[in-house]
Amino acid sequence: MDISIVMPAHNEAESITAVLERIRRTMDAVGRSYEIVLVDDGSTDETAALAEQSGARVVSNPMNMGNGAAVKAGLRNAQGEIIVLLDADGQHPPERIPDLLAALERADMVVGARSKDSDTRWHRDLANTVYNKFASYITGVDIKDLTSGFRALRAEVGREFIYLLPNTFSYPTTLTMAVLRSGLRLIYVPIQGAKRRGKSKIKLMKDGPRFLLIIMRIATLFSPMKIFFPVSLGMFAAGLGWGLFKILFLGMRYGPTSAMLMTVAVLTFLVGLVSEQVTTLLYASSARAAEAAQAEIEKEVREKAAEGRGKQP
Repeated sequence: MDISIVMPAHNEAESITAVLERIRRTMDAVGRSYEIVLVDDGSTDETAALAEQSGARVVSNPMNMGNGAAVKAGLRNAQGEIIVLLDADGQHPPERIPDLLAALERADMVVGARSKDSDTRWHRDLANTVYNKFASYITGVDIKDLTSGFRALRAEVGREFIYLLPNTFSYPTTLTMAVLRSGLRLIYVPIQGAKRRGKSKIKLMKDGPRFLLIIMRIATLFSPMKIFFPVSLGMFAAGLGWGLFKILFLGMRYGPTSAMLMTVAVLTFLVGLVSEQVTTLLYASSARAAEAAQAEIEKEVREKAAEGRGKQP
């Protein structure tokens, strides 16, 4: 199997049939073997039944576990060497899948970055801009769309980081930052997102702070010094500045407050330094495990090929 189209869905009966038809029409023109895996995340409507009628392979979660949990189930069940992720609500244009696949020939993951012409609300555009800027600082790479769920990636890349993905809507954030921190190749392809059909399941006040918390967690997991160093530097400067101000302008002694701030700043820096080393060791261990798994898969493929040749008369 060449390509697996993985779609998380929760109560998307209004749009699922039309989206699946567009996917089939696009993929039939591509001319490569493919499957459509729809992960029904505890829907209470006819989403699963309509998807099966349209020819998709349905994987069902017993309850609504979250968009990220549905994506992880799709990654585990996908049989293709390449995985395409997109939403089932019609926001992502399936007609652009060939463009993502073409770009994937020179990358490990390709993300459909929504342009300014996309039909999205202003507050979500503002929030995405903040997320993109912060994530760009953490990774040192210009991130054009951190939260886009429309992406194509090699199957081994998705499965390598599956244990990191949260069960919520912020799985694209985690996956993007993990790929960049690992030194894998990432390419953005501009797309024009459409207005979703039905009601959005992302709530600004509830999910916005959660996105930021997850970015902070990923930042400390993959690049701790990007967080610890500025914090320690700020505390050290505050302690030193307050002490000098008291001595030079108030005629007072240096005082314990300044000494405490500078001491805590040094300790914070050392904690960040140790965290950076632990992260490096963790990543190296993960990379070795992924290489060993890939080697095992290649070995099995060679053995099966050898058995097939041996059975030929």
